Amino acid sequence: MIATLLAAALASSSTCTPVPGAEALWNDDTRYVVVGEMHGTTETPAAFADLVCAARAQGPVTVALEFSESMQPMLDAFMAADSDEAARAMLAAYPHGPFVHHDGRGSVAMLDLLLRLRAMQRETPSLKVIAFAPDTPRVPGFSQSYYELDMGHRLANAARKAPGSRLLVLVGNIHAQKKMIESRQLTPAIVHLPSTEVVSLYVVQQGGNTWSCGRDACGANPLPEIYDVQARGVVVQPYGDGAFDGVLALGPTTASEPAKP
Repeated sequence: MIATLLAAALASSSTCTPVPGAEALWNDDTRYVVVGEMHGTTETPAAFADLVCAARAQGPVTVALEFSESMQPMLDAFMAADSDEAARAMLAAYPHGPFVHHDGRGSVAMLDLLLRLRAMQRETPSLKVIAFAPDTPRVPGFSQSYYELDMGHRLANAARKAPGSRLLVLVGNIHAQKKMIESRQLTPAIVHLPSTEVVSLYVVQQGGNTWSCGRDACGANPLPEIYDVQARGVVVQPYGDGAFDGVLALGPTTASEPAKP
């Protein structure tokens, strides 16, 4: 199944669609553009790829994806493979990570995103793609906030390694918040980055579905309409009581199933 999906996606992998309002993201002082998503939709990875496409015209770009850092060698090999067939084989054979243990990050849409990034890197060799989710073991007595600290540290290190690049980050919306989540006593990853260098966008819920796993089963689950269903694109205006600098409105979403059954 994964080989068929990969072949189908390659046909249009370098096609980019402008995202309304995205020009507000390319301020010279902005080092990090963070997209906080609900995993498992078709629309968010596609829109994120379009943002990466637009960012290339503004200067060097590093793309940071919420994959385990242990996946980096495979990701490097996938991006650098001599042929599309070799890249497909690497990902299909990889025995770990979200393409095996499903939480929405191993979806068909995420696979399409990787293929589009691979095509973009052929056009723009300076484009880098990194996996930044920590493999740090959980230690009793140390909360989720320590994991978030490690995640923020890895993003900061990526910025230091490419000081002339803008980082575009795709991550779950909990990690993308710019203030402490009091109800959970949680300090999100993005809090640890210099606030004035970060634009964090929340992918607002406008109805539709996402693919996720509950207590009993995995599948398409409905999302509520909590934002103007007609709105589209980037809106840079504080959202969530200051937790985000703006929103990314993509309309009602569709669930994206796992790329590997």
